[in-house]
This record gives sequence, structure tokens and C-alpha cells, in this order.
Amino acid sequence: MSQPALQSALESVAAPATLSDEEVVARVLDGDVSLFEILMRRYNQRLFRVARSILADDAEAEDVMQEAYMRAFRELATFRGDARFATWLTRIACHEALARAQKRRRLVPITGGEPPDPPEKAPGPERDLENRELQAVLREAVEVLPDPLRAVFCLREIEALSTEQTADALGLTVENVRVRLHRAKLSLRQTLDARIGREVRRLYLFDGPRCDRMVERVFAGLALTVP
Repeated sequence: MSQPALQSALESVAAPATLSDEEVVARVLDGDVSLFEILMRRYNQRLFRVARSILADDAEAEDVMQEAYMRAFRELATFRGDARFATWLTRIACHEALARAQKRRRLVPITGGEPPDPPEKAPGPERDLENRELQAVLREAVEVLPDPLRAVFCLREIEALSTEQTADALGLTVENVRVRLHRAKLSLRQTLDARIGREVRRLYLFDGPRCDRMVERVFAGLALTVP
């Protein structure tokens, strides 16, 4: 094979992953339906989080994703590019999720009085684990405080000493205690915001085998062959 031909062949193999959404849509409409998988893998995470945030249920969120992808595939020819494909697809998923949420509310029986409070769940292993993880995060945040700030914070917030007692214990003025406590809380807030921000981005992950299963479910629903 000549060098130009080899280069062309390599480009044709590598091209799909680098195509824009609109280019993938165009090729799917031209008959290369297997490329629809690219769009699903690109947006599985987003659609799951959107649906999960509305329905608060993993299984229902996955059902919404499947329906949204199948509807998008069937209506792909109507996508005119007035908005980005990601926006169009997300709108479909939101519409489906909101419709399910509304249907769920209609199915709630009306008893004529205030709905009973849901039974309280006894703390289980998962809640215990969450509490331990939260305590670990807080402990780490406190431990990295500068010594003067950590001492004030521990006496005031953990040992529950008054401002005056803390000042007396550390040989500080009352004003110094207040200033250091304020700085300690500010530092803790910044540390926790950064840490929790990272943890929040890990919520509702949808990757790996779950991503694979969604692709298979959609292709099966569309009676297509998984590439």
C-alpha cells in the first residue's frame, strides 16, 4: 500500500472519535448508524446526571436515557442544527424525565389529608460509611490548619470553651481569639469547598460497564447491531 493510501486508511479509522457531533449526525443519517454509539458514549454521563437529578432514582434515570437516545435516533433527521446537538439531546432527556416525574405525581393516591411522614430509616452500613468519610474529611481539614488557628478552633468549636476561656487558656486577648477563629473557619470553608467540589463531580458517575450496557440497550431497542 502506498504511503498516501496508508495515511488515508489510518485517517478513516481514527476519524470517528475526532468528528464533531454534527459530523457524526450527518454520517449516521447517511447510513453509518453504528456511529450513533459515539454520541451515546459522549453524553451518557450528562444525560444520567440530568435524569437522576429530576427523578432521584438510578433505574428510572437509565430508562430515561434509553428513551431519550431512541427518540433522538428516530428524530435525527429533524435536527437542524439551530442549537448544538448536545443541547438538543439534553432537552429530549429533560422532557422525558419531567414527564415521568409528572406522571409519578399523578399516580400518588389522594387520601384527603396530609400525606403520612415516610418511615424513618435506621442508619445502615452505608450511612455509617458516609459519616466516617465525612468525619475523615473534616479531621483532615482541621489538621492542616496553622497551629495558632487550629488551637483556637479546637478549644472553641470542639471543646466548646467560651471566647474568654479560650483567651485565658492560650494567653491571648479576646479580640485575638475572635480573629483567629474567624480565620480558621474561613480556611476550613475554603478547604472543604475545594474537597467537596471534587467529590460532587464524582456524584452520579456513569461510565465503564454501565456505559456499555446503555449502548447495548439502545441498540437493542432500535433493533440495531452493536458494533
